Amino acid sequence: MIIREEFSRKMPAVFIKALLILWCFVSFPSFLFASETGEYIAIRKSGGGKIPLTLDKTFAKGNKESGWAETFDSAVREGLDYSGLFSMIPPPINVRADGGKGGVNFSVLGSVGSEIYAGGRLTKESGSVTLDMEVYETLGGKLIMKKSYVGSEGDLRKQGNVFSADLIELLTGKKSLFGSKIVFVSNKTGFKEIYQCDFNGQNIEQLTSTKSISLTPGYSPDGRYLAFTDYTTGRPALHIRSLSDRKDTVLEKNGVSIDPGWRNGRELATTLSYEGDQELYLCKVDGTVSRRLTTSKGIDLSPTFSPDGSRMAFVSSRNGLPQIFIMDVSSGLTRRLTYSGRYNTQPSWSPGGDKIAYSTWEKSGEINIFTINADGTGLKKLTSGSRENEAPSWSPDGSMIVFASNRQGNKKLFVMGSGGENQKRLLQMDGEQMQPSWSLFR
Repeated sequence: MIIREEFSRKMPAVFIKALLILWCFVSFPSFLFASETGEYIAIRKSGGGKIPLTLDKTFAKGNKESGWAETFDSAVREGLDYSGLFSMIPPPINVRADGGKGGVNFSVLGSVGSEIYAGGRLTKESGSVTLDMEVYETLGGKLIMKKSYVGSEGDLRKQGNVFSADLIELLTGKKSLFGSKIVFVSNKTGFKEIYQCDFNGQNIEQLTSTKSISLTPGYSPDGRYLAFTDYTTGRPALHIRSLSDRKDTVLEKNGVSIDPGWRNGRELATTLSYEGDQELYLCKVDGTVSRRLTTSKGIDLSPTFSPDGSRMAFVSSRNGLPQIFIMDVSSGLTRRLTYSGRYNTQPSWSPGGDKIAYSTWEKSGEINIFTINADGTGLKKLTSGSRENEAPSWSPDGSMIVFASNRQGNKKLFVMGSGGENQKRLLQMDGEQMQPSWSLFR
């Protein structure tokens, strides 16, 4: 995709500051190219709530082109709605004249409460589809983004996701979750295999075909490897798959090797029992063990790391019932994090490094998801009254959490805002889905 962009040099009234940066779209296919002339990122006032945005219909001439425009518009609308950041305001009838070529009627946009207007045109030239998109701040009528997206008709949904990502970064100053993947386990085929889907539940793809049991999948932060637990040989073994050649490296140790968690793109922690007790060890991507991390009595498992890799949260039964602990990886110093709840398991460290999400089996019999600050303060319950909710995993921007729940019968995947708001089903798929893990790469 060829991208050309121009941003206005003046700060719009609705934003509090602007940052000039240089960025590249490394997460999209190689046949999509970028050409940049200048950039403007506007950061919305803190606590401003949802952004009132009008997304106009993309203008196109011809039936085929109009259909392509509808595909693009649908992808953008779905993506922006999924993000939960926007209050979508329908475009007034007279918002733009002359088939999208005329000027924008900012007064009518202001009258309906819209702060941001986005619209554009689709054309086809020399076999390529071009989308010329513009974004305005309506209060002052300032053009704050202008980009052209060029590709084939098969790229329209990808183009919609890229435009949505550009728009979110423009208005929030943060990278979005667009382009990220969610990997999970499903028994759709009668066996527990590993699948992946896009951030919004689209494009489901089966990754393993062991006709056995594959569990606890997780992508490395750089997206080069997939780690999971495989039971093909009859005992649980850690597999590390290179996604460049689809070849698996198996950690060759006696006993069990289960429940991996990535520290960085080169190293991960997993539970091993070859020395007797089930303890946590650091391992390299070539399947070798770097060093032992825990030495306590009881079972230690479910490692998750702070963004800088310096601390590890994990589950341990060293004090009796499972609770979550935090270890300083360098010194080995360990402290208990959770004290409430009967069983606290499945921790997931937020990309921002400040919070940990986890599952709790409560006295009521429900399993619910909580978040807690990494220092042990700020305990917050995110799910309630919906049976069993487990295996939380953060989106790469920290704005959402994916989890498994049987609130509708069988286990399915759901997403919610980081504060527990807007809980909704992620995808439609036969069988049960469980153990989701959201990729950090895009």
